[in-house]
Amino acid sequence: MKKKFRVTYNAPVTLTFAIMCVLILLMNDFLLGKHLIPALFTAPARIGTKILTESAPKNIGFNYKNAFDYFRLFLHIFGHTDWNHLLGNFAFVLLLGPLMEERYGSKMVALMFVVTAFVTGVINVCLIPHPLLGASGIVFMLIILASITTLDKNVIPLSFIFVVAIYLGRELINAPKAENISTVAHIAGGLCGSMFGFLVVPKGKRNVKKEEKNLSERSSSKSEEKTERPSFFNRREQPKEEDSTVVGTLEI
Repeated sequence: MKKKFRVTYNAPVTLTFAIMCVLILLMNDFLLGKHLIPALFTAPARIGTKILTESAPKNIGFNYKNAFDYFRLFLHIFGHTDWNHLLGNFAFVLLLGPLMEERYGSKMVALMFVVTAFVTGVINVCLIPHPLLGASGIVFMLIILASITTLDKNVIPLSFIFVVAIYLGRELINAPKAENISTVAHIAGGLCGSMFGFLVVPKGKRNVKKEEKNLSERSSSKSEEKTERPSFFNRREQPKEEDSTVVGTLEI
């Protein structure tokens, strides 16, 4: 029989993230007049930051009284300025995301995305005088994380140096041109990736540790069974004493 080819949803976190970003940009451009992403999927600027509009200054800084501003600290990774911005990010996300999900598990990668989004959003609110949007922080986190998993003792792959230099150089060059893209926040995403790489145990090693723990528990339980045998097994058979008592005499 011929084997049938099938399409699998192999990396649920990465693929869901990519699909949501595409849908949000479509809705922003064709349905909501490009107001959706600035309103909800953009991290606020530094607290108290204002921009001068035609009518009056507009406050674009973080407002602690506005509940949406807290959600935007996480949701800004779903927003992108245009299709070039989105495609440039997801060329890396779709390449590295599935590999990291296979290595660390989907739940752990989802947690990494959330933590990185929050860290970059908070840094933007504290330091940067313009809003932040895009998955570039996630991309830099995945690049560093994937590179750390290939590092050996006293060995740094040259490819890792090239990738980091190219991506970081592009961020520094494009920083003056893109007012809503924060280079500092993206570097923070790379720091998150390095932290995850050193602190999070890969899925395979976690399974090995669980098996070793189970084996040690089984061996310890067996040893306890041997030492805690019932007392009648420890009794020694007492030698039978010869019956030397004279019951009586018989005379013939």
